[in-house]
Amino acid sequence: MTVHILTLGCSKNLVDSEHLLAQFRASGYKVLHNAYEKDADVVIINTCGFILDAKEESVNTILSYMEEKQRGNIRKLFVMGCLSERYKDELTEEMPEVDGFYGVWEMPAILEALGSKLDRHLMHERELTTPSHYAYLKISEGCNRTCAFCAIPGIRGTQVSISVEELLKESNALTDKGVKELILIAQDLTNYGIDLYGKRALPDLLKELVKIEELEWIRLHYAYPTGFPEEVIDLMAAEEKICNYMDIPIQHVDNKILAAMGRGHDRAKLERLLHQFRKQIPDVALRTTVLTGFPGETEESFSELLEFVREFRFDRLGVFPYSHEEGTAAYNNFQDIVPDRIKSRRADAIMKLQQEISLQLNREKVGKRFKVLIDRREDEYFVGRTQYDSPEVDNEVLLPLDQEISIGQFYQVKITGAGEFDLFGTLEE
Repeated sequence: MTVHILTLGCSKNLVDSEHLLAQFRASGYKVLHNAYEKDADVVIINTCGFILDAKEESVNTILSYMEEKQRGNIRKLFVMGCLSERYKDELTEEMPEVDGFYGVWEMPAILEALGSKLDRHLMHERELTTPSHYAYLKISEGCNRTCAFCAIPGIRGTQVSISVEELLKESNALTDKGVKELILIAQDLTNYGIDLYGKRALPDLLKELVKIEELEWIRLHYAYPTGFPEEVIDLMAAEEKICNYMDIPIQHVDNKILAAMGRGHDRAKLERLLHQFRKQIPDVALRTTVLTGFPGETEESFSELLEFVREFRFDRLGVFPYSHEEGTAAYNNFQDIVPDRIKSRRADAIMKLQQEISLQLNREKVGKRFKVLIDRREDEYFVGRTQYDSPEVDNEVLLPLDQEISIGQFYQVKITGAGEFDLFGTLEE
């Protein structure tokens, strides 16, 4: 029997799918992930339900595979993940063709529905869907923050950290598969370990991970600014394996907006942390995300955000127009008063500015040499990344095919050209 899992949404969903794929393969199933073909005995759609665009993509994917089931191309269709967790009753009523809807904690139930059982001896095993040289490591589930715009705590619950011991077992299982780069993910890396150890334990975890000989890069994603354990900055400066890269979403800088968002800090505290990163690690790449059109955002408060982006010059930046999500504090307490066209206009203005900043920063790299990890071959190039770039979301380094290059290996590369989001290079002789 063939089981085809489609993963939508974030890398946290991807890790869930990889664990489920490993369980199915161990039970004797043939497994596929995000394959082009639509015919399979069983299709499982791992959905995102975070914001409107993600929900629409999830619903459209479900509808597409409902049609495939009606045509007889698939036997069973299951839906799991955030959309199911958030709207299970409504989906069950509106989509009776789906054989089952499962929330984010119901992997055992999905296995049982197909005549299998959860094998707890395989809890550290994953069927990698990324290239074999890098993998995501989810270190906790859920979130204890109370950001007014965010639906995640209502979907995935309060924070549940995975112990250092369990994470080391999973990390060693991943390096046994050839993984050289671990990308640590959670809804909130900053608070990792508080529920287990009574303290922020990210530094303790990093101290153990750097001991794994096969690992060359450890990358940090999604750290909340409030309460960030500053020992991590010390470790990043001291440990070569920890990439000089930090993904730390700021969302906004206007103090009134930050207070309304429930972020737990003001602009001054945020700036202090960001400048501390750059002071201790001058070459650090700081990635962030910002939100435009939150209720109460005026032209003046937006201009403050835009000017901060201009002055601070983040290495990487993503922007999202505010989505008024039911079940959130913002939905309950504020009216969605900023028109969608203005949200989008503001988002476009920030991205246009960031493109200019990215081009300037990339041009400064021309003539310099960097350690580059090769991810894949695509069209006329080998495609790789420096330690300052995470897969899928950041800059890439493009190298010509006429060089002796192996995917999954590190090389010293001289940068010869730059675009807004790409670097061009050649192997150092």
